[in-house]
Amino acid sequence: MVTAVTTNTTAADASMKKTTGLNKDDFMKLFVTQLQNQDPLNPTDSNAMVAQMAQLTQVEQAYNTNTNLASVIAALNGQSNSSTVSYIGKTITAQGSDIQLAAGGTSQINYSLASPTDQVKVSIQNNSGSVVRVLTGGSAATGQGSMAWDGLDSNGAQAAAGHYSFSVSGVNKDGSTSTGTPLIKAVVSGIKTDQSNPVLTAGGVDVPLANVIGVGG
Repeated sequence: MVTAVTTNTTAADASMKKTTGLNKDDFMKLFVTQLQNQDPLNPTDSNAMVAQMAQLTQVEQAYNTNTNLASVIAALNGQSNSSTVSYIGKTITAQGSDIQLAAGGTSQINYSLASPTDQVKVSIQNNSGSVVRVLTGGSAATGQGSMAWDGLDSNGAQAAAGHYSFSVSGVNKDGSTSTGTPLIKAVVSGIKTDQSNPVLTAGGVDVPLANVIGVGG
């Protein structure tokens, strides 16, 4: 909860002067000078004076509002970063196609299907976009599923450790195909809050908080 909003107008005055070339103090000096040097035979229209003052007040209020909103946004961002810490140690499910393969290790590939399929096909690519391995599985129902990658490439050799990406598709007996949604399902080991949006580290890959669709204990 935001407990305080700044009412200091110094930042607003500075912003106003930078944008318009003057702030309320400058305007008042010009206004007083105008009154002191007006033609006695043709004085400044009082209605015009009031209109000018009203315009200045509106502009000043707009800059003050922007300053306060910036303070509120900063406070909310701080709270968001603090609450993100609670994800550490929890298993998340997020939209994403990145996977991390450890040296000599294996990897779990997760996905979601919008409709049942007779065969699941997973294509694994390296950072260059080249296909390293194509995995095939049996029939699968609508919803989330997973497939294990033994870490071997299409030639049966151990794939190099590092980051990979994958795509999922469904193939039916009648030849029709469908596209699955790649998912990341892993335990959160860290967070990054030095970006515009918090990023979680899970399973060795970066996951934007906005991509998380589920959290487990």
